[in-house]
Amino acid sequence: MGFKCGIVGLPNVGKSTLFNALTETAAAAAENFPFCTIEPNVGVVPVPDDRLDKCASIAQSAQIIPTQLTFVDIAGLVRGASKGEGLGNQFLSHIREVDAIIHLLRCFEDSDVTHVDGKVDPLADAETIDTELMLADLESLERRMAAATKKVRGGDKDAARDLKLMEAAADALQNGIPARKVDVSDDDASAFKNLQLITGKPVLYVCNVDEASAADGNTLSAKVAQKAAEEGAECVVISAAIEAEIAQLDAEERTDFLEEIGLQETGLSRIIRAGYRLLGLITYFTAGPKESRAWTIRNGTKAPQAAGVIHTDFERGFIRAETIAYDDYLAFEGEAGARDAGKARLEGKEYVVQDGDVLHFRFNA
Repeated sequence: MGFKCGIVGLPNVGKSTLFNALTETAAAAAENFPFCTIEPNVGVVPVPDDRLDKCASIAQSAQIIPTQLTFVDIAGLVRGASKGEGLGNQFLSHIREVDAIIHLLRCFEDSDVTHVDGKVDPLADAETIDTELMLADLESLERRMAAATKKVRGGDKDAARDLKLMEAAADALQNGIPARKVDVSDDDASAFKNLQLITGKPVLYVCNVDEASAADGNTLSAKVAQKAAEEGAECVVISAAIEAEIAQLDAEERTDFLEEIGLQETGLSRIIRAGYRLLGLITYFTAGPKESRAWTIRNGTKAPQAAGVIHTDFERGFIRAETIAYDDYLAFEGEAGARDAGKARLEGKEYVVQDGDVLHFRFNA
């Protein structure tokens, strides 16, 4: 499963440089002028997880298959994009398909890199992007509300529910409030999500700082961190320039380089952890001689639905889940040792899978 993040921001904030670094490719042009990205670039990266490697070592797996994260690099938006300015809103449709939005904000001064508004102000940049996304959502809602109203007149109950949700979202947006702040009941949560509002998606603010500020951030990134805290959003500080350097190094050189600049992990790892927290995701593992594999699910997922991530037949014919907590799998060196120590459990349909569980599903074919 993994998850899919769309990277948005003004031109020249470092989106393509970050995308290249995170995906370790040169698929996106990183030129110093607006709109160098004219098609959405998609990169799929493995999610690093030391636990998976340790499970594979114990199980003597022939293959290791990590879960994946997808990045979508969206062309730079500018003020008026929702009305066709710059490259217009042709790229906004790509954002509707992602699970979360990475709001990349420029938090560095550099006279050689132009700023579309002539000054570096990450909070103002965030407001510009927020405004354009809210306007795009409003335009979409106005069209759909007109169509829904006709269906309601014809007695369509689902349309009546959707219209009520759309009206609530439109009211919030008209008052400068993103759709993710709209109070929606648990019963309506799925229908509201199906509206695919851009501003209904959770946001991860990523502050692109200069190399000297990569470890501790700076005054600009501190302002963004405060904004994120007030909104209940996540915030990560990275240096796209440093990430680009790291991408060119092998594993051993990366470790040494990170230590030299005072970092414990790459920006990719920090963004992934923040994204998992933001979306409430956890990882479980399957391990055996053939392969060890990581699977991403939402926190609170029950065993049959977790099995369904592997294959729908597993969910449909679910019998039970043979379960070993990761720490026990490690401590007792695998499935046999954990079973002998009484740490292997048989869990049924109501079991809520925990982060790090090593699972083997029994099911009727």
